[in-house]
Amino acid sequence: MPSALSPSLSAFKGLRADVLLMLRKEQPLTAGELASRLAMTANGVRRHLKELEERGLVRFARESRGVGGPVYAFSLTDAGEQLFPRDYVDTLADALEMIRALEGPAGVTRIFRRRWETILGSARAELDALPLPQRARRLASLLSASGYMAESSSQATTTTITEHNCAIREIAARFPEVCDAEADFIADVLGAPIERQQHMMHGCAACEYTAALPAPTPLARALPQETR
Repeated sequence: MPSALSPSLSAFKGLRADVLLMLRKEQPLTAGELASRLAMTANGVRRHLKELEERGLVRFARESRGVGGPVYAFSLTDAGEQLFPRDYVDTLADALEMIRALEGPAGVTRIFRRRWETILGSARAELDALPLPQRARRLASLLSASGYMAESSSQATTTTITEHNCAIREIAARFPEVCDAEADFIADVLGAPIERQQHMMHGCAACEYTAALPAPTPLARALPQETR
């Protein structure tokens, strides 16, 4: 099996590791797009892509992107995805099957809600005191520490948390209620309703959650002074 050749990302150093990380974050990408992001030549990127393809970690497909002819876009194979953190063991799936049989999906949800609360740890009070954009940034760092490769960004009216890796991907595929519980958890921590814009379980490269920033409080209009 190709995945047996390289059990983790730590087996790769330098530019090949950079290529794998960039694909995990933004796949699919062409060799030219990778070269631009990594400040390399396209030929240099192609050499690394060929090596990774030979190891069964990267694949390519022809894509039509509007104007111009088709391009070759690269993405990770299942073996490539397995290089990234997966916080699960086979026995976990068996245990969750038993819980779901006894308590239904709500039982599975409770298990993972407790797990995410553990990720927060003592940071809950700190998070509650932060404005939404900073709260999202701090939550993203906590999720990253647990293998989710999360980052946050804020625009004029929204703030977004993007997870570039699912640390429990195989579990989420078997127990979709876990994804719903994650969305509820993020909304609760941010203290705002969220919308899931992307979902790995639906074939997207990331899971992305967006919350609307609270509208600024209008300044009180000064009342005219009475003339005496």
